[in-house]
Amino acid sequence: MAERDARAGGGELIPRAGIHEAAARGYEAGVEHYRRGRPTYPDDAVSYLMQQLHIGPASTVLELGAGTGRFTELMVHTGATITAIEPVAAMREALESACPTVTALDGTAEEIPIPDGSVDAVVAAQAFHWFDGDRALPEIHRVLRSAGRLGLIWNVRDETSDWSERLTAIFDRVAGADAPRYRDRAWRRAFERTELFGPLHRSLAWHAHAVTREGFLDRVLSVSYVASTSPEQRAQVLEDVNRLLDSDPELAGRDEILMPYRTDVFWCERR
Repeated sequence: MAERDARAGGGELIPRAGIHEAAARGYEAGVEHYRRGRPTYPDDAVSYLMQQLHIGPASTVLELGAGTGRFTELMVHTGATITAIEPVAAMREALESACPTVTALDGTAEEIPIPDGSVDAVVAAQAFHWFDGDRALPEIHRVLRSAGRLGLIWNVRDETSDWSERLTAIFDRVAGADAPRYRDRAWRRAFERTELFGPLHRSLAWHAHAVTREGFLDRVLSVSYVASTSPEQRAQVLEDVNRLLDSDPELAGRDEILMPYRTDVFWCERR
């Protein structure tokens, strides 16, 4: 695949293959909520992934679906040379501001705008479930060097508390039954069908994200399905969430709320 000018189009959001419509609309509209409301990743999970992918000062790394650079910022400290692919213009602009040493390109996991065999590792943080895995994995295989590695990481809200289950129910009403989700494990099917990569290895970590009430609402508004709804639907979501914040005994009257997360880390090697 020839390298192309990924910035063509003047930053305009143009729907194309490989970008889920709700994700594109939601992340374009909710970029500031995303930056304020989303948690970072725990140090032990990041260190584990960097070690397994052999990422260091001599490495060239590609991040797919890099968003605003929440995970990119954590890789910058390794000294690696990083290229970040992000199809949503508003998020790409936020990434460039947060990580000025990183090369940020327009593109998708299904059509990666870099040459064959040009990177040592590929990373997708909070993103692979949005990809068309059967198209993305051959592209990732193409750009990786021999024995290069692919790493995936997700922060997943811990739903063991009653309020977290109620929050998920609010999101599910907006998203609908067919929305791509990490937790439904559909993303794993592409790995089961391919012979381009070895088995997925998994590691877990746990952490908590401390937020104010405003930060809690930012977290809600950072969800693509919420951000992409009509103003009326969004207002209803906020009304439901404010009712939750006022009524749940673990949340009501709190100046600071701890949102518990499990971080799932996966990696595999190119065959």
